[in-house]
Amino acid sequence: MRLLRVFPLVAALCLPVFCQSPADLEAVVTTPLGTFRFEFAADKAPKHVEEFIKRARAGYYDGSAFHRVVANGIIQGGDPLLKDPKTPRNLWGTGGLNLLKNEFSDLKHERGTVSTVRIPGKDNSDGSQFFVCVFPQPPLDGQFSSFGHVTEGMDVVEKISRVPAGGDGFTNELVRIEKVAIEKKKVEPFLNETVEQLRRTVTVRTNLGTIQIKMEPDWAPNHVRNFLKLTETGWYNGTAFHRLVRGFVAQGGMGDQRASGPSHPADRWVRNVKGEFRDDVKHTRGIVSMARAEDPDSANTSFFLMLGDAPHLDAKYSAFGRIVSGMEVLDAFEKEEVDGETPKRRLEVIAATIDPM
Repeated sequence: MRLLRVFPLVAALCLPVFCQSPADLEAVVTTPLGTFRFEFAADKAPKHVEEFIKRARAGYYDGSAFHRVVANGIIQGGDPLLKDPKTPRNLWGTGGLNLLKNEFSDLKHERGTVSTVRIPGKDNSDGSQFFVCVFPQPPLDGQFSSFGHVTEGMDVVEKISRVPAGGDGFTNELVRIEKVAIEKKKVEPFLNETVEQLRRTVTVRTNLGTIQIKMEPDWAPNHVRNFLKLTETGWYNGTAFHRLVRGFVAQGGMGDQRASGPSHPADRWVRNVKGEFRDDVKHTRGIVSMARAEDPDSANTSFFLMLGDAPHLDAKYSAFGRIVSGMEVLDAFEKEEVDGETPKRRLEVIAATIDPM
């Protein structure tokens, strides 16, 4: 009878993130310069991942610092000695080593790779210190135990890498690690929705007025999925229509046109979408389609509103929606002054939202 009472308690204890697989978790590193997140590669360095998660949950890294940088190259931190602000500079980077054996793998030291510091030339001297690659570092491949990859906040990592430092790479002032938290990994929106669940309407509010776009997943399900994902995460908010050709298109949806800057937390889910071209879908006024480069499978975020009919785009671009309200906004686009194909004033996507079902 007592055993029956224990089982519910055990089940309850396994509800929080403490009992989840590392594949479902992320580290959240908070600094005065911003926050970045990284996922774990437990299949490549299981012991390093296990120990990092354990230390982070115990507050081991909180109050330590990034102490060594290479501008746009790497950042290094995690030395527990640096939790003491009185630690002399000559001891920076000497703590938290000789704790783990090497776990070298085929994981490359690419942009965003998180790897473990070790004593140069000494095997099995890994420990709590880690570094993040801002730029690919091929000479380090197979020489250090990589155990993660940044999923969000590479702009913050870059910012840390550019803080003033001496010739030895040690920062003039420590960049404090305020906290390292372990959280459930963010889930990509609309990744697994059915075609029926993709039949949504998106409201796009611009400084020329508001339009509603009905998604057409029967035409291009993966482009609809992509557009809904970027809308749901707020990726399009604050971007601009950077190209305007009267009687043809108004094109927008580029990150470098965002008022708050090019980086966005949802950049982790920006990827090219394979072309979904159809002969029976026509690029007529009011149709919404995805822009791309010469590669037919290179569409990712940029879209265009058809201001007129353009049959030469049919079966070459992936149309994925149609404007069902706000056609007068297309008329407003037509009246805007341009310099070549560039609007003379900023035409902004103030906000894009998905209408309730």
